[in-house]
Amino acid sequence: MGTAVSIHVRAPLPAAGAIEAACAVLHDIDRRFSLYRPDSELGRLARGEIDEAGLSPDVRWVLAACDDLARTSGGAFDARHHRADGVVDPSGFVKGWAVEEAARCLDDAGARNFVIAAGGDILARGESAPGRPWRVGVRHPGDPTTVIAVLAVHDGAVATSGCYERGAHIRNPHTMVVPDELVSLTVAGPSLAWADAYATAAFAMGLEGPSWVHGHPGYGALAITPDERFTWTPLVEERLVRETRGVPPFSAGSHPAAVP
Repeated sequence: MGTAVSIHVRAPLPAAGAIEAACAVLHDIDRRFSLYRPDSELGRLARGEIDEAGLSPDVRWVLAACDDLARTSGGAFDARHHRADGVVDPSGFVKGWAVEEAARCLDDAGARNFVIAAGGDILARGESAPGRPWRVGVRHPGDPTTVIAVLAVHDGAVATSGCYERGAHIRNPHTMVVPDELVSLTVAGPSLAWADAYATAAFAMGLEGPSWVHGHPGYGALAITPDERFTWTPLVEERLVRETRGVPPFSAGSHPAAVP
């Protein structure tokens, strides 16, 4: 996936081998989906060596989910058309979905309180300590050492999209132009797969993005403009931590700084 993944577990600890099983799931999904690997299913699809009917059920399901998102976002998220070379690329959905699949291994093994951080996107289960939600920090897009907001998360996900870290990798599929109305857009909600995809779509939409996210029940958005104005939806308002008490949070949009 071209990124780092970390897993942090609190008591009760899962059964032996659960974290190794979660990592194996991530490696298997990378093996089948990664466009960095020429032997992956998507790599072979891109070269015309197989057609979509020959893909595994998981890959076909992910592409169908991306097709549905292309329809509901008006093409703002389009796994089939956002790349200039025409390669089908569902990576804006796959990373979050992969983390959720890995989390099943921990859920099934008895883990109740854990965080999986994947390239800055966060899936949190349970609590960081009894009575304390996980605290997820949103990094300043211009300063990786600065957190500009902290969200309290209990059994939820946070994902951020922007071009400040990986360069111009997000384009408006209609114009093929890199969006410039926002520098960062963070989505919070129950599913990391959809939070990640919604963040990508909403970032491509620009200033209309947060209200589009708000239209999806259970999801909220926090957006930052180039002149450092902030806007957020009611769900994010409910989860903003007003007093951080100096506790380093996990950072959405960058790797976690520390476990609170």
